[in-house]
Amino acid sequence: MPQSLANMLVHLIFSTEDRRPFIRDEIRGELHAYCAGIFKACQSPSLIINSRPEHAHALFSLSKNWSLADVVEEVKKGSSKWIKSKGYEYRDFYWQGGYGAYALSEDDKEDVIRYIANQEAHHREVLFQDELCTLFDLNGVEYDERYLWSK
Repeated sequence: MPQSLANMLVHLIFSTEDRRPFIRDEIRGELHAYCAGIFKACQSPSLIINSRPEHAHALFSLSKNWSLADVVEEVKKGSSKWIKSKGYEYRDFYWQGGYGAYALSEDDKEDVIRYIANQEAHHREVLFQDELCTLFDLNGVEYDERYLWSK
């Protein structure tokens, strides 16, 4: 094949350190836009980004030129620096070290977009920890809950 073509959709989830509620309404929209810029700079455009006070979701198209780990590192590192610049109350902000990332098909894209868009309503009924374990189970990810919530 004379060219490289790819369509790798990734649902990414990551949380604040110790799941502290740092992502406040007054910075949420700006944070999403800032992260979208980082995804774009990594040649991995986001389709949707949404967050709750202690975690974030993003659906993006992974570049054929970037590894998943490198894109996630850039997004988390860059957005962490940006949040800390938003004021004294954010000085202790950190993302937790790990993340969850799930590949999905083009057929699942619209369902995942709706799921990410409706996080506020979703989390009125489901805790983040339960949500993450459900996503692990649905995606065949093995985990040990003893270590899941530690640093």
